[in-house]
Amino acid sequence: MARTIRFHLDEMCDPRIAHGLRQRGIDATTASNARLLGKSDEAHLHSATLEKRVIVTHDADFLRLHAQGRQHAGIVYCPPQSCTLGEMIRLLTLIWELVPADEIRNRVEFL
Repeated sequence: MARTIRFHLDEMCDPRIAHGLRQRGIDATTASNARLLGKSDEAHLHSATLEKRVIVTHDADFLRLHAQGRQHAGIVYCPPQSCTLGEMIRLLTLIWELVPADEIRNRVEFL
């Protein structure tokens, strides 16, 4: 299994976060470049799981999907307006540096 986390930011996340992560050499997709704009949370989770990407979201519905036992590559949840763009990029970079992809699978990390 992959050791390095790859992220997928859902529609609620500012795409500038993905840009900041990519500038640091971190693989990150957005709803737009993954062609998931307007798709359901389930579609985002399914696509990210197939791609072995950790979902980054401000949407608590992903916590519900996790609680229902849905399999996923990992979820990073940040309550809306609780972090600045810079804080999000810094915290996601820290997760990327410290947490192996196989250890975040089916877990939720809270920012």
